[in-house]
Amino acid sequence: MKKIETIIRHYKLEDTKNALSQAGIQGMTVTEVRGFGRQKGHKEMYRGAEYTVDFLPKVKLELVVDDKLAKLVIDTIIKVARTGQIGDGKIFVSDLSDVIRIRTGETGPEAI
Repeated sequence: MKKIETIIRHYKLEDTKNALSQAGIQGMTVTEVRGFGRQKGHKEMYRGAEYTVDFLPKVKLELVVDDKLAKLVIDTIIKVARTGQIGDGKIFVSDLSDVIRIRTGETGPEAI
């Protein structure tokens, strides 16, 4: 099993969610986050004063999938969330040793 965490632009969330649903992926956790990478924020003007916005709004998606679906999920996210500009985000993939469904006690891929 794999845990796939991705940080994407907030306006790409709906398209990414729909594409993953069409690909047959069930369940994800979405969190609004703020951060910066290479772009290191940007400068804005407010009432004539310039200030730096260090932490940009992003969305973090977390999905747990069977090993055989991981490539499909990654390819789908890249295809939908990519704009070609700095700040498109990142995908992190981790191995999971176990998953347990609290309600039924199921473990492993059946719990996903």
